[in-house]
Amino acid sequence: MAAIESTMTLELGEQAPDFSLPDTNGTTVSVSDFGGQPLLVMFICNHCPYVKHVAPELARIGHDYADKPIQIIAVQSNDVSGYPDDSPEKMVEEVKQRGYVFPYVYDATQDVAKAYSAACTPDFFLFDAEHSLAYRGQLDETRPVRIRSGVYDSTNAAHGASLRAAIDQVLAGETPPIEQIPSLGCNIKWVDGNEPDYFVLNA
Repeated sequence: MAAIESTMTLELGEQAPDFSLPDTNGTTVSVSDFGGQPLLVMFICNHCPYVKHVAPELARIGHDYADKPIQIIAVQSNDVSGYPDDSPEKMVEEVKQRGYVFPYVYDATQDVAKAYSAACTPDFFLFDAEHSLAYRGQLDETRPVRIRSGVYDSTNAAHGASLRAAIDQVLAGETPPIEQIPSLGCNIKWVDGNEPDYFVLNA
């Protein structure tokens, strides 16, 4: 499975593209619901080994910042016909298994992924209280180690230091450094013929 980096093409300072998508409870979640608060948008899925590596830390971040003035939304944009483990039904199971306390929404058309220039899972976009992009980059420096096809070693546990530092800076009214390291993960699984212009699968 090839790994690619996030595009980093959504420019710092750009406004968060709005969307309205259903979460695992059937509730429509919109960016505009969270005006006046910082917002973290994460493109994740269920089956990707890179997401599995970071999922425990994503759950911890959700709990650790639950009482802070920041909103978190996770978005699943993969083609579920080719990857049924990422289906809405499986998303419901994932939320329960992982203990996610943030909305996990389904981007069936993949339009939201395109609007954010999201390329991989996981891919992170942190916006300040005015929903101006402050950070797009890695969770931290850890990565799962591929042992063989379909088998990864995640003993080097994710700790989220890069993203947590950016969140803390935004919550303090500060600006994260502009030098930001791309996230790395499995490419978003585009529906055949729906691939964006920026999609390049590394050899």
